[in-house]
Amino acid sequence: MTRKRKTIIASTLLLVLVLLAVYIFKNNYQKENGASIRIDTPTLFVHGWGSSYHAEESMVAYAQKQHATNSVIRADVSSNGKVTLIGTIKKRAKNPVVEVNLQNNKSIFAGTNNQIAAMNKSSNYIKDVINALQKRYRFNCINLVGHSMGNLQIAYYLRNNATNSHMPNLNKQVSIAGHYNGYIGEQGAPNKTVLSRTGKPQKMSAGYRELLSLRKKFPQNADVLNIYGDMGSGSDGDVTVNSARSYRYLVSKRARSYQEKEIRGPRAQHSKLHENTKVDRLLVNFLW
Repeated sequence: MTRKRKTIIASTLLLVLVLLAVYIFKNNYQKENGASIRIDTPTLFVHGWGSSYHAEESMVAYAQKQHATNSVIRADVSSNGKVTLIGTIKKRAKNPVVEVNLQNNKSIFAGTNNQIAAMNKSSNYIKDVINALQKRYRFNCINLVGHSMGNLQIAYYLRNNATNSHMPNLNKQVSIAGHYNGYIGEQGAPNKTVLSRTGKPQKMSAGYRELLSLRKKFPQNADVLNIYGDMGSGSDGDVTVNSARSYRYLVSKRARSYQEKEIRGPRAQHSKLHENTKVDRLLVNFLW
């Protein structure tokens, strides 16, 4: 065997060993970080102002009882956006659920007095949670469920990321008690929201105007369910029916489907909606 032939064989063996080492390292890295685990479409629950993941537990428990999901984890989010995932989604988990738990649960930021700017900034918490999930799991779509302020964080997230190819596609969205055109007593918001036939408010709050770009950006393959409450006076005590229904004008022309469901009676009160069995049933039927 010539010296040249020995050199070629040695170089080939070395290359094979290097490639094998790279493969083993990459495979072990994926296993350790969960990146190789493909999961069903995860559903993120985002709570309202001053609340926590406890506000999501009743809805999630109902979904578990109905065997709609068998996997629930929590995403604790610090004020600076650091996400700690508590629990593990198994490889063959059914309709995994992520309960988002925000430390900064009032969207307050130092040096930011503007409510719109603060809401826009806090919408990044949703992106932070999704990024943390993507480091562990592989999935193409997400479902988003929000209550009260959580809906605005979702709306701003969609406005800012609907065309971001690095983010998963929106599959389904559920809005519960969303104050899109302001809440009762909000400074600068209309005292009364009057809607046209298309759902367009005659008078728009500053926050609503910030979301108008959703009319051109909202994901076209997403289904939307808008749930709101009426205790008998045209509101759930905090949000008027028409403020919640104004979401239609922002998304319905682009969404694959859009539907509204009204909950009536004393259990339609703003904070009781996420403890309402009628809402639970609507959620499960719509999402899964």
